[in-house]
Amino acid sequence: MNKLTEDTTQSNYNGNALFRLLSYMKPYLGWFFLCLLLILALTGFDLYRPMLIGDAIDLFEAEGNYSVITDTAVKYSIVLLLSVIFNISQTWLLQKTGQRIIFTVRRELYVHIQSLSSRYFDLTPVGKLVTRVTNDVEALNEMYSGILVRLFRNIVKITGLAAIMLLLDWRLALISFLLLPVVCVLTVIFRQVARKTYRLSRTRLTDLNTFLSENISGMRIIQIFGREKRKFEEFDDKSRKLYQAYYREMMVFAVFRPIIYLLSVISLMIVLGVGSREVLDSAISIGTLYIFAQYIQSFFDPIQELAEQFSTLQSSLASAEKIFAILDEEPTVKEAEEPVLLPRILGRIEFSHVWFAYDGENYVLRDVSFVIEPGRRVAFVGATGAGKTSILNLIGRYYDIQKGSITIDGVDIRLLDKKQLRSAIGQMQQDVFIFEGTVESNIRLYDSEITQEEVKAAAEYVNASAFIERLPHGYEEPVSERGASFSAGERQLLSFARTLAHKPSILVMDEATANIDTETELLIQQALEKLMEGRTTIMVAHRLSTIQHANCIMVMHKGKIREQGTHQELLARGGIYKKLYELQIRHETPT
Repeated sequence: MNKLTEDTTQSNYNGNALFRLLSYMKPYLGWFFLCLLLILALTGFDLYRPMLIGDAIDLFEAEGNYSVITDTAVKYSIVLLLSVIFNISQTWLLQKTGQRIIFTVRRELYVHIQSLSSRYFDLTPVGKLVTRVTNDVEALNEMYSGILVRLFRNIVKITGLAAIMLLLDWRLALISFLLLPVVCVLTVIFRQVARKTYRLSRTRLTDLNTFLSENISGMRIIQIFGREKRKFEEFDDKSRKLYQAYYREMMVFAVFRPIIYLLSVISLMIVLGVGSREVLDSAISIGTLYIFAQYIQSFFDPIQELAEQFSTLQSSLASAEKIFAILDEEPTVKEAEEPVLLPRILGRIEFSHVWFAYDGENYVLRDVSFVIEPGRRVAFVGATGAGKTSILNLIGRYYDIQKGSITIDGVDIRLLDKKQLRSAIGQMQQDVFIFEGTVESNIRLYDSEITQEEVKAAAEYVNASAFIERLPHGYEEPVSERGASFSAGERQLLSFARTLAHKPSILVMDEATANIDTETELLIQQALEKLMEGRTTIMVAHRLSTIQHANCIMVMHKGKIREQGTHQELLARGGIYKKLYELQIRHETPT
């Protein structure tokens, strides 16, 4: 699941994929049954038209009465009209049903992706998931809206044609089927080759989408380091591979279709040659020969379509396998069977002998224990990789620990309701994510319970209203993707307002003021003091000046808590914290 590309030389076919796809048809079985009835009627019309004309030819030859032609024309027109009406009805039903099923699959897939744990997104490229939700889901549409019904239609049509031809003249019918073994062998070969080309093109498309997702997001870095030419070369290579895969797919069809057509022409020539002699010998009528000629042309078309439809079905199944692989992915952080709902989360946090590793082996936290009482302000400091951010991730239960326990208000977080737990934690991070929409929607995050007055109050509280009200449309100002039109400080102020609007019991700040200039930081310090009042606050900061007033400072080193105490206590101890503080003071003091 976590590899960027799959091995296209091996078959990953899952026998359950087709049955799982068919299960989505259950709510629409009535509509599909109606489509099958329409298909039977259309197939009957296709078989009846040549017989209608053939019988007319024989009658006209025997009687020489032009009224036969008039009657046949009327009947033929009625059959054509009914065919058009039935065909329109069948197409409308199929497309509508297919789109509804695709809509259901797409929603189910996205909801499931939202339920997956953070570790899954650490290992899976975004472009791969985008391909699954868009291209692979859309690939299923052809199966629901065409392939299954057409398969039924072609099988019925081939069976009906063969039966009628045998009834009309079994010897001529056997001659007509002379090249059928060759067609079957070619069809088997085509299916195998087409299946490989489909898999290859799907893999190449995923690879290209993953590359685009990553590089368009990081375009600024590419331009800063002048790597446009190198990245274009990579894109050109992946694009060329996709082109070659599609070209190979096209060539398979370009070779198969003419060969089948050539075999149908040869078969027709044989039938006309043998049939003409039998007409001259009065063994069969001209009308029968006409019917055979028409049926021969119609006989090879559904065989060709069957081969192509089986290959398209394989493509749909290949996409289905990838989709179901995600749907079968189980969250590593699972909700308890009967989660505990607290009346209100107060914010008492306790780590007891916690060991944690992202990959289950290389521990980033080693036997960590501490207690944070409600309303206290605690800061974590230390070198990069010491485990500070990991502690914040564990408090929100984005990952589960391997050993020890973490409790909030005396309850193990693995027993708490995840939604209640995370809604009680206000996250303020260095890398702020702003969604496309408006300023107001980014603060509210589409929570209908938060009123417009509360949105404005939160913005004013953190001094974000000053720049918001200067915008042309104020709180209704459109926001581009990732908030590119705002400065880093403005995005950070929006995240502060967002956090406050959701009224958390616990505040978590991971370098929250790192991207804010000194003037802006002074503006929000007072607001932060009010915001932290009565709330458990956990801070991670490299700038020690921002955490000097914390009730407790914990110094992390190689996954363990080495020191803890107030700012003055740690300085007096003369340990790791004092060295970090003196080093930072030395760098900040102008020379």
